[in-house]
Amino acid sequence: MLTANYYHILEINQQATSSEIKQAYRRLAKMFHPDSQTHTANPEKIIMINAAYEVLKDSHRRRQYDQTLQAYSTQRQTRSYSSSKSSKKPSGHILDLEVEKWLQKVYFPINCLVTQIIYPLDKEIDYLAADIYDDQLMEAFLLYLEDCQGYLKKAQSVFNSQYNPAKLATTAANLYYCLNQISDGLEQLQWFTLNYDDYYLHTGKELFRIAQNLRYEAQSSAKSFI
Repeated sequence: MLTANYYHILEINQQATSSEIKQAYRRLAKMFHPDSQTHTANPEKIIMINAAYEVLKDSHRRRQYDQTLQAYSTQRQTRSYSSSKSSKKPSGHILDLEVEKWLQKVYFPINCLVTQIIYPLDKEIDYLAADIYDDQLMEAFLLYLEDCQGYLKKAQSVFNSQYNPAKLATTAANLYYCLNQISDGLEQLQWFTLNYDDYYLHTGKELFRIAQNLRYEAQSSAKSFI
């Protein structure tokens, strides 16, 4: 089940050009970013906006997403047709509802939160590399790590909030280990800020890379249910 349409989130149509996607993202990010200090600031909204932009700005991932949208639309039409022919529920209906609920309540929110943690790392390290002994640059990096800890805590809470359906055991396991790797990675990065030892920085990056691979594995195993 798709919980949100990325095109709807960015307030564009499915035929939007790359330029239109970028313009829409900039407009919405400026409006909803927590640092905007306006009444429209919305951390939850900006998570969804960033997740949508990460997919739609990449031509390959956008094509895959469009295919998913089409498949989901076809699936819904099939279900609607079947329901109109008979009011009798299929034997697996309850199980399907459990799967859809878990995807909506756990998988998609965690996927968005993990995106907010992993994707900015390289950029944040590049900024810090200009002068790791600069107090302002280090403070910015520490704020990033603090934000990541908040996202991670929320993701762990979301993961524990719902029972994992047997059909999605592999997806759930990959998400679980993904969050564990992120937790260990953040610990290594925090150690780096205390002693400036590159070993901890490199270890943190490697753990994030492993977490990203686990996230991709989760996406792959969940694909047939979306």
